[in-house]
Amino acid sequence: MNITKKPVLLVVSFGTSFADAREKNITAIEDALAVSFPEYEVRRAFTSGMILKKLRERDGICIDSVPEAMERLVREGVQQVVVQPTHVMNGGEFDKMVEIVRAYEGRFQSLKIGRALLSDDHDYDALIETVFAADAAMVAPDTALVYMGHGTDHEANRGYAHLQEKLFAAGHHNVFIGTVEATPTVEDVLALVQQGSYHRVVLLPLMIVAGDHATNDMAGNGKDSWKNIFQRAGFDTVCVLRGLGERPAIRWMIMGHCAETMKA
Repeated sequence: MNITKKPVLLVVSFGTSFADAREKNITAIEDALAVSFPEYEVRRAFTSGMILKKLRERDGICIDSVPEAMERLVREGVQQVVVQPTHVMNGGEFDKMVEIVRAYEGRFQSLKIGRALLSDDHDYDALIETVFAADAAMVAPDTALVYMGHGTDHEANRGYAHLQEKLFAAGHHNVFIGTVEATPTVEDVLALVQQGSYHRVVLLPLMIVAGDHATNDMAGNGKDSWKNIFQRAGFDTVCVLRGLGERPAIRWMIMGHCAETMKA
């Protein structure tokens, strides 16, 4: 048995099968955490079974699921564990991760779980003040910024509407939030954009990774892609395939959540 005394920081992401996006976003977050907390060994786990299966069968890449990662920690005799998610919302994937991890309470001397990226109003404000404000300052007045979130049937989906309300309240009337799998829908967002005097739309993912949804549902060539929906409506449309994990401000937010959890 490989016994280790070093505490472990398990970074849990939804995951992606896009290698470049994985490096630019998930690995970038993990590397930033490793630099910030050198006393911890940083490890990786994904929550998406579909992505784990695809990586294993297509690429021969084996990444732990959360149960596999937790069992490995027990086998290796790790005693101090911090689990830090990179999920944007406290949605279904986050809840399942927490349920799995909490089942291991009592198996370690210390087991702590960090918060999702957007967990309270301070997080929403930080996101607005850094990411959205910075993006909005870089575009012309006739340009609308439209962000694609994932969306969920979980109650956490209301966070997208809350974020939109806070954006408008902060004076960012050219920034719009939609989701690919819930509400607000792309049609909801299009209706809002059409109420303004915009000629150009910039589409960006509101996801940690610019993976399948961003590449296909947002920027793809299919008739139902967001790009084509806005183009058919008469807007000059540009797609930016840049996940949140590429942004230093997002990595700082996650590092802050992690530091809070370690001190708790």
